Amino acid sequence: MDKGKTPSDKPEGPKPSVEELKRKAEKPSKDAMVLHPFYKGKVQVALKAPVRTFDDFAIWYTPGVAAACKDIAADKAKSWEHTNRANTIAVVSDCTRVLGLGDIGPEAGMPVMEGKAMLFKYLGGVDTFPLCINTKDPEKIIEFVKMLEPSVGGINLEDIAQPKCFTVLDRLRRECSIPVWHDDQQGTATITLAALMNAAKLVGKKLPEMQVSMIGSGAANICIGRLFMAAGVRPGNMYFTDTKGILNPQRKDVEKEFKEKWEMAQKTNREGRAGGPAEAFRGVDAVVACSKPGPNTLDPAWIRLMAKDPIVFCCANPIPEMWPWDALENGAKVFATGRSDFPNQVNNSLGFPGIFRGTLDVMAKTITDEMCIAAADELAKLASEKGLRADYIVPTMDDWEVFPREAAAVGVKAIEQGIARRSLTRKQLYDEAMEKIRAARDHTRLMMEKGVIPKAPI
Repeated sequence: MDKGKTPSDKPEGPKPSVEELKRKAEKPSKDAMVLHPFYKGKVQVALKAPVRTFDDFAIWYTPGVAAACKDIAADKAKSWEHTNRANTIAVVSDCTRVLGLGDIGPEAGMPVMEGKAMLFKYLGGVDTFPLCINTKDPEKIIEFVKMLEPSVGGINLEDIAQPKCFTVLDRLRRECSIPVWHDDQQGTATITLAALMNAAKLVGKKLPEMQVSMIGSGAANICIGRLFMAAGVRPGNMYFTDTKGILNPQRKDVEKEFKEKWEMAQKTNREGRAGGPAEAFRGVDAVVACSKPGPNTLDPAWIRLMAKDPIVFCCANPIPEMWPWDALENGAKVFATGRSDFPNQVNNSLGFPGIFRGTLDVMAKTITDEMCIAAADELAKLASEKGLRADYIVPTMDDWEVFPREAAAVGVKAIEQGIARRSLTRKQLYDEAMEKIRAARDHTRLMMEKGVIPKAPI
């Protein structure tokens, strides 16, 4: 496996102009319009068992396969041994909140879900089926996922609008015997917690002492806030905003329709602060924005209202709420986005491949907050070991070792919590994860070398 790059590997040179930075930011979208139709998708089904001669089909299919079928019929748990279920998940979405694009429909959401499957396989060695479904009814989504359960080892819910995303996740976690999680909630929360841990360390602050504002009260920020609290941020020191202002107990407009917002209105904002997003910036140590795509959703000048050494995460996709260069010019000490082409990518792609790898490897029945915090700790620890800087607070996808390390940490925590079907040591979990991730990357590299994956035209 390729050795990951460290911050010191980055070449020094003259800083690019704002116009050059903007052109670079626009390039991925232009390239996507060439490469998506060229490859006609990003994932495919590949064999994992050999076909030595055509006689092998008598083993893999009829008549030999009947023996495996009868063994499972006698004991359903054998499905984890005879099939690829233990390494297979489904990404399920109704595509009602795709990236920053909103309710664009299942056909238009499919490129995103295929991309998700690609990341799961290449970064975590997890086989993934992207499934965009033609319903917006939460009961039908729940029914669909429950019907899938016998075929997969886990479910990744994706891009489901609030408030139903909370209901769907909570019900499925209770009613399924396999792990179900919503990556826009738990995955985003995990990597954002890791980033806040290291940003706080870099500026010499501690989570219980910090004031944190959450700009946006959708699924991502609600779950991020919950995980922040579980990790030590005091609820009274947090402020949530939505399009109508800062949440507080006087916001009766959210009481009935948005119970998760109402919960935050009751437990956060000890001082009863009111007003718009500018007021949410005032005097706080950190701002985490998961709101409307920018670049001018938030005024960079508001950063000047924050406490000393301000930490700002602008995580809207595909364009952050403000550009990094504008934030830094206005005094941000640490700035992060959700994009891979800017420093400090606070993006769940650093979390879900390793977390699901560890979850599957111990056959965990669910994914708990404690497992997410264990993953965040490991993410933060790896970046610290490589050397924290203002532009390096979390690992990058080049830091390949983060994924098996996360997997091991998550698996150990699941075993400790008594929700794992397999028990292994941390080293065994690390080695097993490493081998599966290595195999996935080697398979992709081999197909590229042999021309099975054609060379890109650009």
